[in-house]
Amino acid sequence: MTPSRYRRPIMIAAAVIAVLSLAAVGAVMALAFAGSVAPSWVTYAALYGLPVAFLLMLFLVLDSVAGRRRAGKPDQR
Repeated sequence: MTPSRYRRPIMIAAAVIAVLSLAAVGAVMALAFAGSVAPSWVTYAALYGLPVAFLLMLFLVLDSVAGRRRAGKPDQR
């Protein structure tokens, strides 16, 4: 289980990455609609940002489920 002091920064980082990648997707679409090509760093952020944010959130969800299972089961030995 991840210590709670790391959970909040990971959650904030995942949310910031997700918002920035969604903005990059919007920028790529707007630039494509205008007939120009987006810079490579914007395309990179659009392609790789959302999967990274998704994996971070998946890690946090699985960590939370594991923590709840450990807390719910007392030692039965």
